[in-house]
Amino acid sequence: MKPFNSTNVLAVILGGGAGTRLFPLTKERSKPAVPIAGKYRLVDFPISNCINSNFRQIYVLTQFNSHSLHRHIHQSYHFDRYSPGFIEIMAAQQTPTGQEWYQGTADAVRQNLRYILQERYDYILILSGDHLYRMDYRQLLQQHVDLDADVTVGVIPVLRRDTAGFGVLMVNDQKRIVGFVEKPTDPRVVDHLRMPTPLVTELGLDSAEEHFLASMGIYVFNREVLRQVLDNNKTDFGRHIIPEAINKSRVYGHLFRNYWEDVGTIRSFFDAHIALCGHRTGFNFFDRSAPIYTHARFLPSSRVINSTINNALISDGCIINNSHVENSIIGVRSYISTGCDIRNTIIMGCDFFERKHSHVDEQSMDVPHMSIGKGCKIERAIIDKNAHLGENVEITDKKGQPDFDGVNYYIRDGIVVIPKNAIIPAGTRI
Repeated sequence: MKPFNSTNVLAVILGGGAGTRLFPLTKERSKPAVPIAGKYRLVDFPISNCINSNFRQIYVLTQFNSHSLHRHIHQSYHFDRYSPGFIEIMAAQQTPTGQEWYQGTADAVRQNLRYILQERYDYILILSGDHLYRMDYRQLLQQHVDLDADVTVGVIPVLRRDTAGFGVLMVNDQKRIVGFVEKPTDPRVVDHLRMPTPLVTELGLDSAEEHFLASMGIYVFNREVLRQVLDNNKTDFGRHIIPEAINKSRVYGHLFRNYWEDVGTIRSFFDAHIALCGHRTGFNFFDRSAPIYTHARFLPSSRVINSTINNALISDGCIINNSHVENSIIGVRSYISTGCDIRNTIIMGCDFFERKHSHVDEQSMDVPHMSIGKGCKIERAIIDKNAHLGENVEITDKKGQPDFDGVNYYIRDGIVVIPKNAIIPAGTRI
């Protein structure tokens, strides 16, 4: 193996666009800032992977609804001033030489090349800020160096039904990429991209299924190669840069076989959370060899009073009083009043503890403050941060029903979503 120095690697995390497929969770925040698993944000995963890989020079490129993302990064990540590590936010800006905001992933990097292409960085690691996974990037970089690659793309096996959502590629026996199509829909094109049977067998995949290699949105570029491939007006890595680089540069695929999830839709976001509640979860938060870091809140332990909890994650600072919680995530600072029945639900919690109100105040608003009110029945829902649900609110399973925009609620993929700071009056039926 050829050695490489981690201080010669710059990680660039893309802060994401509007995240329309994850609306309304992205109504007031960027996609990487969306809360996940009760106490984290999506951006915590690529940042933690970088820290655990000892890659501590990190830029985060942001643009859309970025205030909460900036605040979270500022509150969460502080490196020793005596080490070379840093996390620096590179917000979109208009300059004398460029008046446009970021037009895509490649354009975002291009507009920051004057900062990225500094002499001390030999390799540029480009990451998406909105995927759920744990990865040691040192293995990716080691393969890149050993194969004398110009570009390396992180790839995962997927099934035919998933190909329309990814960049799909072909590799030869030396792992070199020889074909790349972004989100193919033509069945004939997809057939051509199918993994050959010997490779399926080598990887130990189910030979009864058709398998394909999909891009993870993770790229390693040699510094000068990145300068060359961005010397144009192309806007996107998957659609433009990678397909063109295959014909001009040594582009390889790095196969990743562990848990990875693109939680880019309400359905995938919901399913990934519910999977965390069971005995066999895809993502393991309990792996202390590579922890996931986030904002240290110093909250009190949660209090569970005369309640039944089955297959659930309960975050810090919660109170659950005489209720039933099943297959659900309860986020930080959640308060669940008596007599509630909560199933297959994500409650994201609150950003702060509400000051104590009088009983008269609660009656005047007809809702409790920052809480799930008495007697609520909630099934298959996502309750965003700081929501107020009054007494006896009932949210039922909407599986199979069309998308719908209601008053302070949305239905997406058969899942009811209560947006951030929403007030749902007592007795509401959804």
